[in-house]
Amino acid sequence: MRYLSHLPLLASSLGLLVACSSDPTPPPATPAAATEEPAPQAEPASEKPGDDPRQSDVNISDEIKRACGISDAEARFAFNSAQVRDEDKAILKKLADCFSTGALKGREMRLVGHADPRGEAEYNMVLGGRRADNVKSAIVSAGLAEKQIATSSRGEMDATGTDEASWARDRRVDVLLGD
Repeated sequence: MRYLSHLPLLASSLGLLVACSSDPTPPPATPAAATEEPAPQAEPASEKPGDDPRQSDVNISDEIKRACGISDAEARFAFNSAQVRDEDKAILKKLADCFSTGALKGREMRLVGHADPRGEAEYNMVLGGRRADNVKSAIVSAGLAEKQIATSSRGEMDATGTDEASWARDRRVDVLLGD
């Protein structure tokens, strides 16, 4: 009987000994270095059929164009679905300067995103919001304080297009003067 009282201690010691004597799990093998060149990155797929990046615009209100000295030629520029193109950043810098140190210093800028009527209404509302948010990020990067820019989306609510040319006008971000 005396030996039975030591049985739990003996069993746990034996279990510990067996566990400690096992071989450790080997580390995962390092993958071999790739010898091939990575495939070139294709242009991102359109958000939806017909969402041509060359036919989406940012429209600057006449009031802002006059106050900031922006010409009609500068006032419309394309952006890729929800991505602002590098070549459009000069006009965004001009807007940032006008609202931070120029004629509209301290005023609020409103960015309203829009989408064409194709696709689900909820999707288009989100897409319009992403467009406005990405333009906002580019303007903030150009120097305007984030708190001076408000964004919203109208999605497809103001869309009037019936074909590709008119749908292109529906895909835009409006730059407006805030309250």
